[in-house]
Amino acid sequence: MKPFYSVAIKECGESLVAIPPEKFALVSPHPYQKLGAPYGGKSPFFVRESVLAALLKAQEFLQESYPLWSLQIFDAYRPVSVQKFMVDYSFHQLLEIENLKAENLTQIQQQEMMERVYQFWARPSLDLATPPPHSTGAAVDVTLVDEKKEPVNMGSPIDEISPRSFPDHFGESCQAQEMQYHTHRCILKDAMLRAGFLQHPSEWWHFCLGDQMWAWLSGESCARYGRLE
Repeated sequence: MKPFYSVAIKECGESLVAIPPEKFALVSPHPYQKLGAPYGGKSPFFVRESVLAALLKAQEFLQESYPLWSLQIFDAYRPVSVQKFMVDYSFHQLLEIENLKAENLTQIQQQEMMERVYQFWARPSLDLATPPPHSTGAAVDVTLVDEKKEPVNMGSPIDEISPRSFPDHFGESCQAQEMQYHTHRCILKDAMLRAGFLQHPSEWWHFCLGDQMWAWLSGESCARYGRLE
């Protein structure tokens, strides 16, 4: 179990609200919906009220230095059913990359593969004490788009199961292109942290505010957002 799940939750009852498409760039069509993830009529572009307020602040901070750039929302609210769908999908994608077949794996191999998936994906737990972060409406996956509305190159795609996903992976590089990737990641991180978000230790794109991970990273005694369905 990941360490942030030891943090207690005191649900504040704040509502989910829509992320306004006129304020941010939204990835459309949504990648998980396109795969057939079972949202049950719910939208991935929802967050808690205070999280939306913080996203608007982060956008302002970004545009202080880059007036024509924008945050691009890749994903936000995610029901547990979608979390399970994407964990299963990512497991099979990893098998394909490794040229393996699930039916040929030993139990140990399967466990090792799942642990690689769970390094980047939260378990689809239905336990109210251990909700996947995105199911709380307090986590967002974000990147940047430039003045031409083109995605800024961050050095690796969102959701890649790879060391390149770690926020500081390119931090020590002396190669010009990789240094640029690190600069872009720092621009995103700076705007988000100034607005009150904290960053997932293993994912350059994942930021949270008010959930268990945020509380654990910030030293707060409890989280204020639990699972919503």
